Parts: sequence; C-alpha cells; structure tokens
Amino acid sequence: MSEAAQLLSQIRRPRLLMRAVRIAMREYNRERDLKRVLRQDRLLSPLRMLERLIVLEEALEESRVSGDAAYNACQHIEALVAMIAEARLIRSRPAA
Repeated sequence: MSEAAQLLSQIRRPRLLMRAVRIAMREYNRERDLKRVLRQDRLLSPLRMLERLIVLEEALEESRVSGDAAYNACQHIEALVAMIAEARLIRSRPAA
C-alpha cells in the first residue's frame, strides 16, 4: 500500500461529513470533478492526484476544526469524495 493510501485509511472525520461523502460518491465523475476540486486542467496519475488531494483535505480539516469562518463544507466533501475515488482507482490497478 502506498504511503498516501495508508494515510487515507487512518483519517477520522465526523460521521455526518462521511455520510455526505458516501451520498456524493454516487455522482462522482473523475474527469469533471477532479479538475474542479484541484483547480487544474490536466489529470495526473491517481497516486499524484491522491497526494495533492490529501494536502488539500488536511487544510480543509484544519479549517473545520479551528472554526474558521471561511470553512467550506461542500469543498471538504468534494475533496474527500475525490480522495476515496482516487484511492479506489489505485487499489483496482495491478501493481507494476
């Protein structure tokens, strides 16, 4: 398991947040959503995208925990959905 995927398996988030993530997973589209979440035009390998998503999600979690007024729950949900989808994509591909 990659370091990024291992880190993903260790994170703990509030139950309500994760319930929203599970619901949003049904509508996830990698091409459309990943470009928007990371604000970039080109998609990289799932592992590289997961690494970037982890950094983004950590910043969002810090903002949530600190009570920052600029915290955006929708953005946090989108980042978590993308993280889970990329981790699943990595697991589904055969090891090189």
